[in-house]
Amino acid sequence: MSNEHQSPIRPIDHLVVAVHDLDGAREAYARLGFTLTPEAKHPFGTANSLVQLGGSFIELLAIADKDKIPEAAGDAFSFAAFNRDYLEAREGISMLALKSDDPARNRADFAERGLPAYAPFRFGRTARAPDGEEKDVAFSLTFTGDRRIRDAGFFTCKNEHPENFWRPAYQTHGNGATRIEAVVMVARDPADFHEFFFYFTGQHSMRADSLTV
Repeated sequence: MSNEHQSPIRPIDHLVVAVHDLDGAREAYARLGFTLTPEAKHPFGTANSLVQLGGSFIELLAIADKDKIPEAAGDAFSFAAFNRDYLEAREGISMLALKSDDPARNRADFAERGLPAYAPFRFGRTARAPDGEEKDVAFSLTFTGDRRIRDAGFFTCKNEHPENFWRPAYQTHGNGATRIEAVVMVARDPADFHEFFFYFTGQHSMRADSLTV
């Protein structure tokens, strides 16, 4: 594999944890010692609450209004529909998001490497600070994937207003958690997915064998 057009390594941005009961999930995470952001609603029918860590976060996500969920069509990926369908079979970590500072470049990189490169997707919402003040936040998502992996979604995420998003009070947890150290995914033959994760993460020093990537 040529290293001529290597992309920069993309750090973990966040994990999407799909749940049926957002209030129940918030209570469970609070019992584990996490501080959670207030519930927020998306314009496409989902609602979330976050565990903010040091530069990354866990997104607890539930369906809030099925009637607002757009279906995937053409090159348009539907974040909400993917998680709705995921929840029909299970709860859990449904999507892995990596950081982005250039969504257009991410999309071009994915297309160049033969990965799905879905239409650009940007959305905004309000976020409530610990003092109750509401600020605008927005995100640009670039979806891709491996068509053999049906039970996990992948995208890059650019936080358009980080100054309105990150709050030290939300990043302080009673259990001492400070970051997402790593993500482990399980497959019958991990080496089958070496190339996809190479291209998605930009991690160039992977070791691929029948047990691990």
